Amino acid sequence: MEILEGILTRRSIRRYSDENISREQMEELLKYGMYAPSARNCQPWHFILLNEPETFLKIEEFQPHTKMLKHSQWGIAVCGDDALSHTPEYWPVDCAAATENILIAAHGMGFGAVWLGIYPREERIAAMKELLKLPTNVHAFSLIAVGMPDQQLPQPERFKPERIHINKW
Repeated sequence: MEILEGILTRRSIRRYSDENISREQMEELLKYGMYAPSARNCQPWHFILLNEPETFLKIEEFQPHTKMLKHSQWGIAVCGDDALSHTPEYWPVDCAAATENILIAAHGMGFGAVWLGIYPREERIAAMKELLKLPTNVHAFSLIAVGMPDQQLPQPERFKPERIHINKW
């Protein structure tokens, strides 16, 4: 798939088939996340691969919009590390870039994926920290459900020229 086409055709996929995705394929997917830009190239991210159904059910208790996770093959918790970040304000931006890289790469690899919000909800961040036993300096940013797609969504028109401004508003 050509990269620009991939950006335009990527969709949030919430229904998955039973087809298997291997751990090796998931590690390859994470490689693309690690190539995201980051402030001063600090790369303050960590990734936790999740595949236990009981973990998915526990996540649904504090993040109610994750019902599709229990039908996915994998979950990816994208976490930011204060100790690796340029400053504490930058890890969320860096982790957002890594999350987007993973979503686009998943599409390019033929997987379906959806971004499930954790940050900036303090209660979700705290619950993920406890569930995943994160160190004090590491914070959950996002969760990505990944599986083989069992749906195909059309490409909507999202280009809005009226939102483009030159030099000033």
